[in-house]
Amino acid sequence: MVLESTIICVDNSEFMRNGDYLPTRLQAQQDAVNLIAHSKTRSNPESNVALMSMSDLAVLVTLTTDTGKLLAKLHQVAPTGNMRFISGIKIAHLALKHRQGKNHKTRIIAFIGSPIQVEEKDLIKLAKKLKKEKVNIDIINIGEEDANTDLLNKFIETINGKEGTSSHLVTIPPGPHLSDALVSSPILQGEEGGSAAAGGGGGGYEFGVDPNDDPELALALRVSMEEQRARQQAEVGTPANKPQEGGEEGTPAAVPAAAAGEEDTSEEAMLQRALAMSMDSTEAAASAVEPDLAAMTEEEQIAYAMRMSMAEGKEDGKEGEGMEVDEKEDYSEVMNDPAFLQSVLQNLPGVDPQSEAVKNAVGAMKDEKKDKEKKDEEKK
Repeated sequence: MVLESTIICVDNSEFMRNGDYLPTRLQAQQDAVNLIAHSKTRSNPESNVALMSMSDLAVLVTLTTDTGKLLAKLHQVAPTGNMRFISGIKIAHLALKHRQGKNHKTRIIAFIGSPIQVEEKDLIKLAKKLKKEKVNIDIINIGEEDANTDLLNKFIETINGKEGTSSHLVTIPPGPHLSDALVSSPILQGEEGGSAAAGGGGGGYEFGVDPNDDPELALALRVSMEEQRARQQAEVGTPANKPQEGGEEGTPAAVPAAAAGEEDTSEEAMLQRALAMSMDSTEAAASAVEPDLAAMTEEEQIAYAMRMSMAEGKEDGKEGEGMEVDEKEDYSEVMNDPAFLQSVLQNLPGVDPQSEAVKNAVGAMKDEKKDKEKKDEEKK
């Protein structure tokens, strides 16, 4: 695996507001930077990545293996002014000189989405200097192909020389996601300049990684890219990238990120409520299951038979046609009818109607019924 220190230069000029790359050039560029940063750092744990913007010439993140820092700063980039290509590449070169791993190869990856307003001789001079310093450069040419392609071709050809293939120019027409187009490009397919068609290191696999060789890396790259796309879709139609009143520019991802967090929270709450409801339903179903009669004592079986008879009486009362029934009086008659109780116990599995407990319960009911009838007669 190649040890490499890479600085990614993003174009944050006013041209990045254009919507020919969905949702805008700037946000499509963020998606592609996310993909490149993860690919570089995960292909070799010791490789590191930096980030700078080419309109305000700011080094946003110095060389690091923590892509989280890089992506956090990336989403604070907003369109401003014009891109300064030569000055930006020179500053990127200086940032690479301060790398800790002196044995690391150095590479600049620059997104160009604005017209390059420089003389060809100045561009050739810069290319020769980079070649002398053994700095490789990949350029992703978007949006302004007619104005930039010829100049950038000469720039890359000068760096590579006659036989070199370590630097690349990738021109991507408007329409597709930048990240989709970059997957099969030489920038991700091989560190030694070989593309997938030329037998480069990526072998034509998604993200330049064979899922059979490194399934965890392939999955991580795919998840990271899907998260970035979801974030971009949430940002479509928002004015986050437009300057605020007073000349200050907003941070592109602050509001959408909060909205995405609220959406995630609401979805989690819905899942928790659904889970609670399913658990309640399960408990209700479990409570409706008939108990194990064989494990009951005879007294418990008698009590269960009484409850069942009361429930049946209640259902019969509800099904009566146009009849108003006093449920309490009906239940009282059923509970005090020894003959009915005897018939229920005879049909209940696991209960011996001739047992002492059953006889005692039935006898007690008979005595209680006689006492009640006697009291009723005395009242009359």
